[in-house]
Amino acid sequence: MDNNKKNWQIKLGIFLMIFSGVFFAATFIIPLFDLPTKTKVIASTTSLILMEVVFWSGGLLVGKELFTKYKKQLNPKNWFKKKRSETVEQQSK
Repeated sequence: MDNNKKNWQIKLGIFLMIFSGVFFAATFIIPLFDLPTKTKVIASTTSLILMEVVFWSGGLLVGKELFTKYKKQLNPKNWFKKKRSETVEQQSK
């Protein structure tokens, strides 16, 4: 595969993984609209499904190694954890 095409695939994959957050946010915003309950449920469910499809499509484009790396970074559990190297440096001071 051409290197330029590979870079394009990786960039598109990363964009799709980040863009899936729009559908995730929409899931929480949709219930705030003045719509019938049935419409809210259908729209929220559709938004969640689209989020998953877009996220995993991006994952397929970036490949296993990068997907694992970005998935770990996008996990809210890992946002405020200190890295081991930072902890070791602080302990040695």
